[in-house]
Amino acid sequence: MAAAAGQNIAVVVHRAGDLRLEARPVPEPGPNEVLLRMHSVGICGSDVHYWQHGRIGDFVVKDPMVLGHEAAGTVVKVGSGVTHLKPGDRVAIEPGVPREMDEFCKTGRYNLSPTIFFCATPPDDGNLCRYYKHSASYCYKLPDNVTFEEGALIEPLSVGIHACKRAGVTLGSKVFVSGSGPIGLVNVIVAKMMGAAAVVVTDLSASRLQKAKEVGADFTIQVKNETPQEVASKVEGVLGCMPDITVECTGVQACIQAGIYATRSGGTLVLVGLGPEMVTVPIVNAAVREVDIRGIFRYCNTWPVAIALLASKRINIKPLVTHRFPLEKALEAFETTKRGEGVKVMLKCDPTDQSP
Repeated sequence: MAAAAGQNIAVVVHRAGDLRLEARPVPEPGPNEVLLRMHSVGICGSDVHYWQHGRIGDFVVKDPMVLGHEAAGTVVKVGSGVTHLKPGDRVAIEPGVPREMDEFCKTGRYNLSPTIFFCATPPDDGNLCRYYKHSASYCYKLPDNVTFEEGALIEPLSVGIHACKRAGVTLGSKVFVSGSGPIGLVNVIVAKMMGAAAVVVTDLSASRLQKAKEVGADFTIQVKNETPQEVASKVEGVLGCMPDITVECTGVQACIQAGIYATRSGGTLVLVGLGPEMVTVPIVNAAVREVDIRGIFRYCNTWPVAIALLASKRINIKPLVTHRFPLEKALEAFETTKRGEGVKVMLKCDPTDQSP
């Protein structure tokens, strides 16, 4: 049944395997918040993981939680202290909002603040709903030539921007991206944008590698049952040299191993994908070759950069969206994502406007 425009419905995970579409009150924005009518919300692998397993590492779903954190919408109401936004403004939402001005915030690395609020990370509710309130400072006005879907895609794009910055991608870099899901793909796009001369991508899926080619990968390698060393040598073979930078987007042990073996001495391996807490890796190989291993946790200070890139048409992320569902069909959309179909599944939350 379709809810009336004034009603708020949300996609809520109650526990592992229990996902529901349910009515929620329309929230009232605080002094420094805005109320948004949500338009487009992407489904992330983490949303699916919370639904399937009820937890990610130490983040456990104890109470019902609204999913969704890749989102854009329209301001419908502003708090008394908000000056930079007004009703009718189209905005992209940065889902991580620091709760206190701690040392991490003071140095500009607010993503590392241990008390940060983050959409759809227990116990914080996400924004896969009709109406959602958010800190106004973390809502960024979208230019007219950037669509709501592009606004929602800034979240995964930000992971690529943060990873490539931490990796030190620069003019002429040779880059190996391991994994060709949405996060692998945004890393391909950003690495090329930042001046990478050659990008090679590996994945098990031929269709995903085809998508990598579409967004600018120079080479693709379909992995079957090769050893990590064999994968590393294939990467070197297609590039004609070992990559300076490896961006590992799967979290799979064998892939992290391949990432170490593949990276040129003195190069950098950035770990983006998250798998089991403990993995066995050839750390001595990395150590004696001075391969720097860096982690990333989400992103910081990326929304203005991403909006500028999208507005200037320097990058195109529209091909990432392969499926669209109205909010009412959220369960079907989640099943589609779980089956690994397409690349990015987008939920359309505004019944009066289902455009991109």
